[in-house]
Amino acid sequence: MPRSVNSVAAKQRKKKVYKLAKGYFGRRKNVWTVTKNAVEKGLTYAFVGRKLKKRDYRSMWIVRINAAVRNYGMSYSVFIKKLADANVNLNRKALADLALNDPQAFEAIVNKVK
Repeated sequence: MPRSVNSVAAKQRKKKVYKLAKGYFGRRKNVWTVTKNAVEKGLTYAFVGRKLKKRDYRSMWIVRINAAVRNYGMSYSVFIKKLADANVNLNRKALADLALNDPQAFEAIVNKVK
């Protein structure tokens, strides 16, 4: 009995991985075992990078809020505590945006929680 090989599906699987390797240099783009490992590692880095991006943005928002509330004689931690006590439900992204683009509105929030 002849050997049965599902070459159509195998070729489609490889094609998908080679497409992800577009732009890679040397054997990383056209040798199956090297390409497979390179793409897998690249996807791992992409996954980790998405998590780091969230961390970096949150850190940037905190720095901006801290810099803005220092002008009113308060630290970031005190400001966040007073916001929670005053039941003001604004997230850090919104607060940082207000501090940067609308200082009057941010000042009103600071005065409300003081």
